[in-house]
Amino acid sequence: MKPTLVVFTGAGISAESGIQTFRDSGGLWEKYNINDVATPQAWEKNQKLVLEFYNDRRKQVMEAKPNKAHYALVDLEEKYNVQIITQNIDDLHERAGSKNVLHLHGEIVKSRSSVDVSLVYNINGDEIKLGEKCELGSQLRPHIVWFGEMVPEMETAYSISEKADIFIVIGTSMAVYPAAGLIDYTPTNIPKYLIDPSEVKIAGINNLTVIKEKASIGLPMLTLELLK
Repeated sequence: MKPTLVVFTGAGISAESGIQTFRDSGGLWEKYNINDVATPQAWEKNQKLVLEFYNDRRKQVMEAKPNKAHYALVDLEEKYNVQIITQNIDDLHERAGSKNVLHLHGEIVKSRSSVDVSLVYNINGDEIKLGEKCELGSQLRPHIVWFGEMVPEMETAYSISEKADIFIVIGTSMAVYPAAGLIDYTPTNIPKYLIDPSEVKIAGINNLTVIKEKASIGLPMLTLELLK
């Protein structure tokens, strides 16, 4: 049986594919007020604006392509049972060929019912239109976990992390909870790696190796070591 390698990815891995991050300088929150486009209250107030925001983001995602880091994770499947947990709402992991991807914050390429979270649909074309409804007659909304909403996949993510033989964190500030706490659920003595060019404040983690490189450089380097 292959060892289980759990990978937790954040905005940094997608930024190298040209997808804007939210928190960095020049990021999306400098152009939009979070309360206007990414909360349940924003949806109640102005569905048109919220749909426009996510339709624009979806077009950006569809134009982007996976980078070397995404493909390195696919290479690791030769030797490991690779389980990816991502904060990212793009589908770059899937397009690179990764088989097991859990999206904590939803998927930009899908829509869902406004009244039943279990009714999820692939989007026809590249946008959700005002007036486009689910089978129950409610307006379709982006399949995104907004600020102030529960993260429904967290328990699954905790369970996956508990079974890790190796744990890798890539391109995340480790500042967004509850997701940032995933590393605390991993077995104490397993190898852990953090790949990020920024200073990430993380302390008290056993067996942690920090690779201070961007994902497209650091992950292929680590992949060569792990495939030996």
